[in-house]
Amino acid sequence: MADAIQKKLKAEVEKYAQMQKDVSKNMSARQKLETQLTENNIVKEELDLLDSSNTIYKLIGPVLVKQDLDEAKATVAKRLEYINGEVQRYETLLKDMEKKSEQHRELLTVLQQELQKAQGLTPGKL
Repeated sequence: MADAIQKKLKAEVEKYAQMQKDVSKNMSARQKLETQLTENNIVKEELDLLDSSNTIYKLIGPVLVKQDLDEAKATVAKRLEYINGEVQRYETLLKDMEKKSEQHRELLTVLQQELQKAQGLTPGKL
């Protein structure tokens, strides 16, 4: 019986480790989005300082192309909207993953206790 519990515990620990890797990957992606959000907010602030008499250029590959101020503002606004949506999506995803991670930790604790009982050990004798 102890072997079966130990195998199950090992499998659950591996699942938990993979879950933690996924959390880490999603946190990294969210941080990248936060950086993009900050950069785009700075661009929006800079564009708000300009008027129609200013010339704006957009970098496309190795070429600078003239761009209309309103078009540039609209592009940045759409980009900000998209990034904010993605940040919210990652926030929800991370909260769900944290909840599942907590449940998994509790399961691991129960399995460890079962293994100790099956091996005839009490938690105080470890």
